[in-house]
Amino acid sequence: MKSGYLPMLAKSADGPFSGDEWLFEIKWDGVRAIASVKDELSLKSRNNHELIGRFPELTELLHLAPGTVLDGEIVVMSGGKPDIQSLLPRLHEGGKIPSRKNGPPVTYIIFDILEKDGKSLISLPLVERRKILEKSVSEGPHVIRSVPVVAQGEDYYRAAVARGLEGVMAKRMDSPYEPGRRSDTWLKIMRERTCDCVIAGYTQGKGGRGRTFGALVLGLYEKEGSRDLVPEGGRISPPGSSRQAGPWNAGLVYVGNVGTGFSDKTLGELVDVFTPLQTGIPHFVVNGHGENIVWLEPVVVAEVAFQEVTRDRKLRIPRFIRIRSDKRAEDCTTDQLGEVKGDFRLANRVNEDNYDKGGKRISEGMVQHGEAPEKTPQPGVLKRYQEKRDFLKTTEPEGTKTMTGKGNYFVIHEHHARHTHFDLRLERDGVLKSWAVPKGIPEIPGEKHLAVAVEDHPLDYGHFEGTIPAGEYGAGTVSIWDNGTYDTKLWETDKIEITFHGNRLNGHYVLVPFKRAGKNEWLVFKTGT
Repeated sequence: MKSGYLPMLAKSADGPFSGDEWLFEIKWDGVRAIASVKDELSLKSRNNHELIGRFPELTELLHLAPGTVLDGEIVVMSGGKPDIQSLLPRLHEGGKIPSRKNGPPVTYIIFDILEKDGKSLISLPLVERRKILEKSVSEGPHVIRSVPVVAQGEDYYRAAVARGLEGVMAKRMDSPYEPGRRSDTWLKIMRERTCDCVIAGYTQGKGGRGRTFGALVLGLYEKEGSRDLVPEGGRISPPGSSRQAGPWNAGLVYVGNVGTGFSDKTLGELVDVFTPLQTGIPHFVVNGHGENIVWLEPVVVAEVAFQEVTRDRKLRIPRFIRIRSDKRAEDCTTDQLGEVKGDFRLANRVNEDNYDKGGKRISEGMVQHGEAPEKTPQPGVLKRYQEKRDFLKTTEPEGTKTMTGKGNYFVIHEHHARHTHFDLRLERDGVLKSWAVPKGIPEIPGEKHLAVAVEDHPLDYGHFEGTIPAGEYGAGTVSIWDNGTYDTKLWETDKIEITFHGNRLNGHYVLVPFKRAGKNEWLVFKTGT
């Protein structure tokens, strides 16, 4: 395989869109792989590991696509959509040739061709490469070609999300293939934004997580930085380490912590991974948390979902998705976050105390004009929430003083407690305004359901899922029924009008006080507009 063929990378789009000059295809949740089909078959992951020994069924590429270099995704299909959890055990076989009994067979979905009969095709427009791909690659039991649609990106995105897929890819028809580059001619359109982050350490666990960890400490490398350049005082791998020498923290910057999205099994598995990686040397400054962090060699990568990037360049409302064993830590760079303004390293030393009452940064050179100030919770606003819970027993988030928000995230929790009910939570003024809705959110216009206002919840509750222990407030299982964003038409003490943009819930809704009942009782209903 030609060493220059690193996978081309995509930037994130702000949302779904359509356009005559764009192709749209499914974003498959699997493992990216470049296949070099010559006299022998090579199948390389993003971090240049050879995979063919783990997926021997893909040797059919030798007669389906001779003389080609291809780009595609290895997936396990289950119920008509990719199942990443079924794929990971085969990926971790360590190069052994697994029997079919050890896991389900995979499918290699091909979406690009980089070379044909020794001739490079990467400078050709995508639409021309697609024509060559269709003529050069036959389909088989484990090999298929991706089938894009033209122009209709918004409809295609909605259809993909309705099927439970994670999103779509948008690619300009005239785009060349740019190996190793993150280009705005390829865009990811996701239900949630995601980012591949370096795990720089973790915070000590409490209560039910006392034997594991509280949250992962996340970092990204500066886009302009280089791990090949060791600055004065830079650290290298410890003696006896098998890892390539290089500065552990050259250009590594802090982008936040993630403490939700973990199963009990994942927590235990990660502790086993982290134990041999512990180091006593911090990688960066984390205001207010440094003494509570167990630092790790930055070699493990986590995929994290988040709503957006805050003004001080932290991931807002993050949620752990999975470990990316197919990606190198040094490839996790800040360009995943979009345009970075100002000095990122300085931003990592800034907290909410660096803003004046007008929302402007006090530090010179850090003011970002034209942005509305983010809102933080007023002191004591989460007191009722915190007094009701024993955080040594429950895994619910305590709520952080530095969490900020812009007021457009919603989540609906399905809560299997003594009586099953649903919880509606709307982000507002740095917290989640919350209502218990016994019968769930009505989906028929005009149908009214009771909604009981409860205490405000912290923003990091927005992705909480888990079991609250027996004897604790709200004991039972909590799962996310729907989440997304909402637009505010009106927010007053006697009426709230909003429009939901969720995976399940869409449309215009109204909340009004139910005056014949108690002061905390409201009615929620969907309108026909």
